[in-house]
Amino acid sequence: ELFPYTGEQKRPIVKRIGREEFLLAAPGGLGMFATVDGISQRAPVRWSEKVIGAALYFPYVIALDEEFITVHSMLDQQQKQTLPFKDGHILQDFEGKVIVATTKGVYFLVPLPLEKQIQDLLGSRRVEEALVLAKGAERNIPKEKFQTMYKQILQQAGFIQFAELQFLEAKELFRSSQLDVRELISLYPLLLPTSSSFMRSHPPLHEYADLNQLTQGDQEKMIKCKQFLMTYLSEVRSTDVTNGYKEDIDTALLKLYAESNHESLLDLLVSENFCLLSDSAAWLEKHKKFFALGLLYHSNGQDAAALQLWIQIVNGEIQDSTRTDLYDYIVDFLTSCSDHELVWKYAEWILEHNEEVGVYIFTKRPLEDQEKNSFNQDDVIKCLKKYPVSLVKYLEYLVLEKRIKKEKYHTYLTVLYLNEVLHLKSLGAERKGKLTKMQAKLRNLLQKSDLYRVHFILDKIAGTDLHAECAILYGKLEEHEKALHILVHELKDFSAAEDYCLWNSESKGLPYRQKLFHMLLSTYLNSSTPNHELNMAAVDLLNNHAAEFDAAWVLQLIPASWSMQLLSSFLMGAMRESLHSQRMAEIALSLAKAENLIYKHEKVKLRESPILLSDKKLCQVCQKPFCEPAFVHYPNDTVVHMHCAAKRLVNSNTNHHLSSSSGRT
Repeated sequence: ELFPYTGEQKRPIVKRIGREEFLLAAPGGLGMFATVDGISQRAPVRWSEKVIGAALYFPYVIALDEEFITVHSMLDQQQKQTLPFKDGHILQDFEGKVIVATTKGVYFLVPLPLEKQIQDLLGSRRVEEALVLAKGAERNIPKEKFQTMYKQILQQAGFIQFAELQFLEAKELFRSSQLDVRELISLYPLLLPTSSSFMRSHPPLHEYADLNQLTQGDQEKMIKCKQFLMTYLSEVRSTDVTNGYKEDIDTALLKLYAESNHESLLDLLVSENFCLLSDSAAWLEKHKKFFALGLLYHSNGQDAAALQLWIQIVNGEIQDSTRTDLYDYIVDFLTSCSDHELVWKYAEWILEHNEEVGVYIFTKRPLEDQEKNSFNQDDVIKCLKKYPVSLVKYLEYLVLEKRIKKEKYHTYLTVLYLNEVLHLKSLGAERKGKLTKMQAKLRNLLQKSDLYRVHFILDKIAGTDLHAECAILYGKLEEHEKALHILVHELKDFSAAEDYCLWNSESKGLPYRQKLFHMLLSTYLNSSTPNHELNMAAVDLLNNHAAEFDAAWVLQLIPASWSMQLLSSFLMGAMRESLHSQRMAEIALSLAKAENLIYKHEKVKLRESPILLSDKKLCQVCQKPFCEPAFVHYPNDTVVHMHCAAKRLVNSNTNHHLSSSSGRT
């Protein structure tokens, strides 16, 4: 039951509005919608309590009372129009027409076309009503026609919201209607490329010539509109919406970024983009974005133009503070540049600006580039001869990092180190710290490398006070007595003498090391005049390196006046070493005896079963009979000729056993 009704009232109003749905005149001036099941699925419309008739013209309900005709929307239940009309008796809809009659005449109510109604709503900025009206009319319009109409309405609504700075709503309307984004870009003067063939939609989607008219010159509004367009373009540029006109979008986005000094300008240019070179280059130059212009040239394959521009910035010929580390950026750019001629062209500029960093264009190149003839090592060295710091860095890269085993590179680097050491020595104490570091590098190279020309370097050192370096060179020539004499008697550096014995005997075995330590001890003890300092050095050497000496040889060499207490550490160490060596030898002997016993046992087992050999038995390798009693027998009972076993050419089953030592003859 929806509401009570008595026959005393005026006749009821019941209008069919759809399948199993009706409009009823309810008490209280309400037009109620109900289904045949008595369920109301729509909100009621409010009309006059004196209503005497009703008609339907979707999506409107028309009501007649004693003085007016009112029009109500079924979609939002709002009263849309009021027409003065007196003496009306009948209101009826018939075959899509609305008829109203008085006692004197019959009239037709002619509605405005739906599209005109929607356009009027849009014209008065009633966007929501226009969209509701358009959506509600979907079932009465052919599908394709409706989709075209509704898409245009959404786009128009989007521009209305945009003009009112309702950017979130505008964005949703633009995206849902698949707006050709160039319609939006065209509002902004000069953003579309000059080569663009875009023409605005007809009929037009809005009434504005450009952004200046829309904002009426309000700079704050204009900035907000540009910020919206930047955001919107950055979101849609990677979607399918932009297919066919990506150049227009990316070019417009670049112009907006450059004009507003936006940080995303560089991100756009270093990623894949479709910015048109001619328009974009002029715009970037206009706004003095020269670094970005170089990136634009690079993305269009014009690396030479990009480098020329960046070099002008570094040289101060043009101003652009985008990157304070632009020189380092250029070095990185050339390091990865595939145009090798371009690298050589700008190599001298790079090196002149900063030798230490500039050499990276050769030392940090991809491995495949370095292996090509374009960057032959000798050519690089020839180029670097004018730049001593870069030359040293490059040779260090070849010798110490890549470990290239070429005598000329090792000798060249050694000579450069040596010359620098001698130069620093000539400057005196003011460069002492740098001298210490340089000497350490020279000594390390002299010790670690075996490829430089020792005699050549020794001749260059002759006559200088580089005694430690001279000792290292004598060591390379196996003239250890000369080297130790320098360290002990000239430098009196006993610690260096011990280190000399250690590094010179690396990977050469215990006998060689023992030989060097014996030489050092002899150098200490065979002094022409008694020297207490040397004697104490000898004692320390024995006590600290007892394991490196033959104790019997030492006892014959040391002075008889030395006490047991003085050599207690050495003697205890020598005793421990001797006992350890003896016990290890005994263990090795016992293991050898055990292994021998195992082999003897195997041999006895093999002799227990006889091997029958006749002229009918064939060799398993060559398949020929045995002509002499010598043969090879394997544990799997395979018998082969001696010469066949030597060739080790047997089948796969026998091959497994040929590598075994259990053959029997």
